[in-house]
Amino acid sequence: MKNIHSKLNLVVATILGSIALVSCSSNNTNNTNTAITYKTAYVINGTGNSVSVINLATNQVTKTISLTDIGYPHHVALSPDKTKIAIGVPGMDLSNGHDGIMAGMPGQFLVLNAVTGEMVKSQNLPAMCHNAIYSPDGTEIWAAQMEDMGKVLVYNASTYALKKTIDVGMMPLEVSFSSDGMMAFVCNSGDNTVSAINMTDKTVMATIPVGNEPVGAWQGGDNKMYVDNEVGQSISIIDVNTMTVGETVTLGFMPGMAMRQNDMNELWVTDPTNGKLHWWTWDNSMGMYMVGGNVTVGSGAHAIAFNGMTAYITNQTAGTVSVLDVMTHTVTKTITVGAKPNGIVLKL
Repeated sequence: MKNIHSKLNLVVATILGSIALVSCSSNNTNNTNTAITYKTAYVINGTGNSVSVINLATNQVTKTISLTDIGYPHHVALSPDKTKIAIGVPGMDLSNGHDGIMAGMPGQFLVLNAVTGEMVKSQNLPAMCHNAIYSPDGTEIWAAQMEDMGKVLVYNASTYALKKTIDVGMMPLEVSFSSDGMMAFVCNSGDNTVSAINMTDKTVMATIPVGNEPVGAWQGGDNKMYVDNEVGQSISIIDVNTMTVGETVTLGFMPGMAMRQNDMNELWVTDPTNGKLHWWTWDNSMGMYMVGGNVTVGSGAHAIAFNGMTAYITNQTAGTVSVLDVMTHTVTKTITVGAKPNGIVLKL
């Protein structure tokens, strides 16, 4: 039954994707006269086909940007100069995991003005993409192609001309960058590896074995990348200097996303199935992460973003964003957004 539903989703997404190719101009923005000049959280609503804009001073939704005829927008990234956001559009609902992804589906990424919310560019891709992300210097946009013979496409961020195609592993999902901006990391969900790419010459420097079905390698701020292995139910911690996995944290649940809270030396992992946020604390004497605790946030807990000692977590099934106090690990507010919120990025 799951495969049948997946195929139906793909058929619908293909139709929506085809419409999007010819109707980009129909994308519209609600409250267009309201400039987004404040500190902001941009939340991507997957089945709501919209972006919820949250004012971080009040933790209230101040604007909703409609993405008309766009099928299932997913993750989002902010340009280094904070003037644009890039949104990956895989064209299917990934809120229940990544099973059922099929090769051959076209993809898309969008670029929006971060101040006005207006559409700047809709770029069609040969295959589905999990995310689209700006290079650390802001001159490029990177997007992996979710197909068996995986590739990463590198576009000029000004002209949107294709600059480079990089061969990686099978069925690559998220693209991310190391904290020093020297390496790109691509999770190859089809062969349980992570490709490490040199940003200067765009060559694959290492292919690193990790857990079963990795989704994203998330920047830790400690020169490590935290890989959430969806089927393996674990976190593989890659040392950027050695390009090897130095530690594996066993979870006991399917992770939504893993992020390191640097001030508290904690590893945070969302638990979509149980609607929780779990944390592990770094123990210097043991040289490893130790179980800390968990807190209930919302059904389908997914992406994590930090603003100092405040955290924001998207809850896909609940259609909300949980605001947490980092020190006490308590929910201080729940914000209603659009349907199936997943990606979140903060403009500070």
